[in-house]
Amino acid sequence: MIAHRTFQPGRQVGRDTLARQTVVTHGRVRREISIQSLLEWAFADECASIDFEDEGTLAAGYGAVGNAYLMEQRGKLGCRIDGGGRSLPDHDADLVAAAVAVLPEGCGGRRMAVQIAELARARAVPDAFVGVEPRCEPRGWRINQNGRRAETESLGIEIDSSGRKLRRHDVLVCPVVYRPDGQQVARARRNYLQWWSALTELRITFETHNNLSRWAVGCSMPPMQPWIKGLAE
Repeated sequence: MIAHRTFQPGRQVGRDTLARQTVVTHGRVRREISIQSLLEWAFADECASIDFEDEGTLAAGYGAVGNAYLMEQRGKLGCRIDGGGRSLPDHDADLVAAAVAVLPEGCGGRRMAVQIAELARARAVPDAFVGVEPRCEPRGWRINQNGRRAETESLGIEIDSSGRKLRRHDVLVCPVVYRPDGQQVARARRNYLQWWSALTELRITFETHNNLSRWAVGCSMPPMQPWIKGLAE
């Protein structure tokens, strides 16, 4: 499950999001950008693809392989086919995709890499059930000509001896469930925290290597626990 980000009216979404010009070493002029916006630029704007370096395990659903694999195949062919296709992603976008592809297992590994790319393409974050209160609902519904009614179950027959005659009553109960239940919420929030940790790992990687030509990754991060009211505000 994913939760889409909301933006203020008139705010430009894309490569300029959360970015500003900054002068860095060696006379290069780069823009400062958050790690989340960098991922969205690479996967949504530049359409970068994850390449796990072996053709049989490429991320499903992307319909493309990495540039390294393409160049290898062109080398075997001895030429480049002209016409059709699309332009290759920016070199910085390829570096971003390569860093995502080698996420350590402690940050979720390949499973998290694919999730990060999918969320970045949708400009979304993992659904952490922020502001959602569990609802008590009937476990099932029965629909007939009289409308929709909650399903009930019989606990057995009870004998009522309070009157002159014995009366038999069928004791009915309505089984209920809570949606979302505690396990669903806990699982979603664990996934969100792992996604957040993976973004932290990527941010530190780009801050350390400082190898992007047009971007400088800043310290801005999405909220760590948005379901906690004090931190979300």
